[in-house]
Parts: sequence; C-alpha cells; structure tokens
Amino acid sequence: MFKTLLETDQDLTRNSYYAATAPRTRHHLALQDDVAADVAVVGGGLAGLSAALELSARGYSVTVLEAREVGWGASGRNGGQVIAGLASDISVIEEQLGATVARRVWDMTVEAVNLVHERRARHAIDCEWRSGYLTLAVNARKARTLRAWQEDMLRRYDFQSRWIEPQDMPRWIASPRFHSGVYDDFNGHLHPLKYTQGLAAAAAQAGVRIHEDTAVTAMETQADGALTTLRTVTQVAGQGAVHGSVRARHVLLAGNVYLQEIARALEARIMPVGTYIIASERMAPALADSLIPSGAAVCDTNFVLDYFRPMQDHRMLYGGRVSYSKATPMNLAESMRRRMLLSFPQLKDVKAEYAWGGFVDISMNRAPDFGRLSQRTGQPGHANIFYLQGFSGHGLALTGLAGKLVAEAIAGQAERFDIFARIQHRPFPGGRWLRTPALVLGMAYYRIKDLL
Repeated sequence: MFKTLLETDQDLTRNSYYAATAPRTRHHLALQDDVAADVAVVGGGLAGLSAALELSARGYSVTVLEAREVGWGASGRNGGQVIAGLASDISVIEEQLGATVARRVWDMTVEAVNLVHERRARHAIDCEWRSGYLTLAVNARKARTLRAWQEDMLRRYDFQSRWIEPQDMPRWIASPRFHSGVYDDFNGHLHPLKYTQGLAAAAAQAGVRIHEDTAVTAMETQADGALTTLRTVTQVAGQGAVHGSVRARHVLLAGNVYLQEIARALEARIMPVGTYIIASERMAPALADSLIPSGAAVCDTNFVLDYFRPMQDHRMLYGGRVSYSKATPMNLAESMRRRMLLSFPQLKDVKAEYAWGGFVDISMNRAPDFGRLSQRTGQPGHANIFYLQGFSGHGLALTGLAGKLVAEAIAGQAERFDIFARIQHRPFPGGRWLRTPALVLGMAYYRIKDLL
C-alpha cells in the first residue's frame, strides 16, 4: 500500500534534531467557531508568520491557520542556511525581466537576509546564528563555472566574496572531495525551528490570532471578491470533528505543498520534492572544530547538491539526498551517513543520531512563484487571494521577505510584490498523474551529469 504525501511527511518528522532541541513551550488553540479578520493566512511557517507580523504592524487584524503546529513543515525542518539569492540562477530573472529588474530582485534577496537579523534583534530570538558561507566545487570544470559566477556577481551585483584556491582549501574544510570554492561572511546559518517559533511568539504578542491543529478544508469567495470564507476542521477529544470558519477581506495561501486540495489552480506550477538530513552524534570538540574551521555553512554546486554545517553542540548536520518520486530512501540514516563520509571520511566511526526530512515545493525554473489567485483562475473575485510558493529549497531568508511583500501589496503598495509576480512559470508536464514520473526521468539526466 502506497502512503500519501502527508503520511510520508508525518513519518519524516519523527526523528528531527530540530524538534528534539527546540521543545514547544507554547501551544495555540485550535479554531472551533466562526470568526472574522481583515486577513486570513493559511500556513504557520516562515512566510505566513512574516506576513502576519507585517500586517499586524500596519493595523490589520490577522488570523493564521495551521493544520499541525507552527513550523511543522519546511520552515522547521530545513538545512538552516540563510542565503541571499534564489534557488534559480539570477540569469533566469535577467532573461525574463531584464538586467535592471534582476538587480532589484537580487537587492531584495539581500534585504531578506538583513530582515532575519532585524527580527532576531527586535524580538530577541535566540536561534544560534553563525555567520559564514562556503560554496564549493567538486572538480576543476565546476570550479571554472563557480569562479566566473563569483566574478560576475562582484562586477554586476556588488556581492563581495573571497575565492579559495585548491592549495588553500585545507584551511577552510578538512575534506578531500572539494577542489576550490568561494567564501562570504554575509550569509550564514541558524536553527530554523527556533527562529520560526520566535516569529510565532512575536506575532502572537502583536495580536495575531494563531490556530494550530486547524486544517482548511474549503475556500469560498463572494462573486465580487469582497469577502472570502475559509472552512476549517479540527479533531477534539470526545467530540470528533469540530468545524469553524474565518471570514476575511484578504487571504494569503502560504502552505508550501499542502494547499492543493483548496487551490487546484496552483497545483501544476510546483512539485513536492523530498529532501533529507542527518545530525551526527556529538563529537569531541577538537574533531568537530577541525572539519570546517570557520564554522561556515557549506553547499556544493552540483545540481543534486549536498549542504551541511557544524552545530554548536559539536555535531555535523548533513543534508543532500533528494527524492523526486516522494518515496523515502531505504535505511535513511545510514544512507545519509555514507553520503556524509564521502565528504568527511574521518567520521567513519561517528554515528547518525537523528535522521529526518520533508518536502519542498520546487517550480520548473526554480524561481519563486508569487501572485494573486485571480492570475491563475481568471476569476476577478480571486484578486484578494495571494499566494507564495516555489521557494525550491532556498526559502529560509526569502520567505521572510515574501511575507513582507504581501503585506505591502495588501496595504496598497504592490510594486515590489508585482516584480516577483511577473516571473513566468511553466507547469510541470504530464498532468496530475504523469508529472511525477516525468520529473523522475528528467532528474536522472542531471544526476548523471553531476557524476560526469
């Protein structure tokens, strides 16, 4: 019997290092009645909470609906890397919208990283921030591409970074796998679940109503678009299913890959892709500190990439393997540990204590997909329903900016949001039933290309 995406995802939450080290001290009651708000947000992750914070500061009443717990999805299970830019190369934006607009997009992604720092400071969020980011090439051919990218980003985007020659690599990483690389101290890494929980606490303190364990089952919009009603359900002990609703003037759909039942028009524009991470057992401090002496987060430049970073408690967090078929790899912890040993063979006696994963929402061109639902359905009444998706595994910083841009648009200043809404996206081929097999075949090509 095949598991559903939600069943598979539930299994992938059970042994998360983040959940083990960020116990939930605050719970938000499920919705059990009918309420009204200026804005209803579907999804209690980074994008939804960011929008809620910004809208509350502008005087809007906001209700956030989360089917499980705050930060349950990708926001609380990701690699923890806070990075400027997009999952796609900036050339995708240049080709579609021109160099001037591409520069504006890049600058907004820099703003996204700075926004993380601003919110950490303003709301006193202790989320284990550490500066430093290494982008590494595994061979000379990929190094030439990376060097050209570094020089281009400096020349046209003023992005400062340091080139690392092959002979200097041992000072930056104790690994035989990597040829050369780029270091910058603008990007960095943090504990994503602690950060998400901190944003939720700040939003609640600002007056945002957050309801966990509250699944949205239907969305009904008046013909004139003046009001939208979200129907909800929660399970209450002794009562079974209890229904509620939120009536709002504006709606934000920020639920990653979990919204397709209520917004079918968005379904073909993204695909759920499984990604997996382990956290090693604690190591001797000297060994842990020797692996990446700068303490930076690391990512390679392969299409199917590896990403990893040292933790404050002397563990290695290592991610990389992906599943385009939604099937979890067999023996996940051990298979990921073997992947870690390709980079760090000196960890052959170090066990993987935690292994988890989840699904990210990728778009065809890996660029983010923001817009109004009316653009997808052709129904004018959907103009007040906004959506954010397609972060493609590069959303820890960008989600925060996305929420801010939606808040600006709802408040009547939509210029920056509309820049992202102009990015063109193609649907995944194959229709609802064949697009997953088609993607699996397509990604096989890139895996072979990486190997070669």
